[in-house]
Amino acid sequence: MIRLLHTADWHLGAALQGWPREAEHRAAIYQLISRARERDVDAVVIAGDVFDSLNPSAEAQRLLYETLRDLRAACPRATLALIAGNHDPAGRLEAPRALFEIAGVYSIGVIARREGGALDLATHLLPIRAASGAVAAQLLALPYPRAADLPLAGAEVTGSPVVWGVRELYREAVAAARAKIGDAPLVLTGHLHIAGGLESEGAERRILVGGEHAAPPDIFPADVAYVALGHLHRPQSVGRETIRYSGSLIPMSKTEIDYPHGVTIVDIDAAGRAKAEHVPFTRSVPHLRLPARGALAVSEIEAAIVARGLDQEPPDAARPFVHLSVKVDGPSAGLKAEVDAICDKFPIRLVSLAVERPQAAPATPIAPLRLAERQPVDLFREAFETTHGVAPSQDHLRFFDQIAEEE
Repeated sequence: MIRLLHTADWHLGAALQGWPREAEHRAAIYQLISRARERDVDAVVIAGDVFDSLNPSAEAQRLLYETLRDLRAACPRATLALIAGNHDPAGRLEAPRALFEIAGVYSIGVIARREGGALDLATHLLPIRAASGAVAAQLLALPYPRAADLPLAGAEVTGSPVVWGVRELYREAVAAARAKIGDAPLVLTGHLHIAGGLESEGAERRILVGGEHAAPPDIFPADVAYVALGHLHRPQSVGRETIRYSGSLIPMSKTEIDYPHGVTIVDIDAAGRAKAEHVPFTRSVPHLRLPARGALAVSEIEAAIVARGLDQEPPDAARPFVHLSVKVDGPSAGLKAEVDAICDKFPIRLVSLAVERPQAAPATPIAPLRLAERQPVDLFREAFETTHGVAPSQDHLRFFDQIAEEE
């Protein structure tokens, strides 16, 4: 039997409304390394979106390298592999390959092919060794598939050429691996959206090339023991129990507050039967939704915060993130400043403000104005108030007028 730890979607370098997340990442990574050590895993698989940006900061890169160092120290014999996701700079992940190899770390940013176009198994097929030292399974590590990585569909192909290309990529890769390893247990990686997976609203991009949204789970051959996926932030299986997203390490948006963020531990026996267990983490920074349901009047905000019994002197990086919903009965000019003044009395970080307004009485239907009949400044006012919950200030309007004149 082998045991692997499957993780993904770290998004190192991410911020939430300008607030850095490094302290949360470090706390989650500490738990990840502890679980890897305690469970004596034979492999750690990081299924993409290691970084949050194609141009990660020096601090984000340093945190990755420190994590890989500490993982190697905690799991001296384990296979450590990471693939690029759609957020990752593929070339930058591969650049330190010569140094990674010294530490026994495999970093795969792009699909590598040999002369003639065949998949380079020397790059993508990695051994997983049991505690005895014997190779007990193989990891076929494929990163986020970019357009140039996909086989071209011929005229005879029906349906989506992109989905066909992704399916063919995995069929070709698994067939090549099977020709080399026979019926040994095989683990696949992928960073893409599989149909049936539950998305986080506003947090995950629809990433299949060619305008496609999701590929069906049957793109993965049935004889694969386990598919370690990245991209969707909710821990979940799709299609079958052994096709799984581990989910992100920390909540990346308001919609992810209730997710049980953590890692997946997978046991695979000699016959290739896999059993996955989700291991949730303790959250180092609270995310508070105020109120839990509905909305508060502005006069109720202070009492609602006091009722949470928060630590009055937490470290700056441990101050809770607050997602606030308020209701207003009339004009909301100055609302944001009023809410900020209340929140500034407490050791919290306000990261979202939703404004609930009374529904207007039904009006006599009138023909809608065409876009050409609307004034640009009116469209700007509506968009600004919808986004920020307050009307634009005179400074905002003057700045808009300047831009409009330049255009």
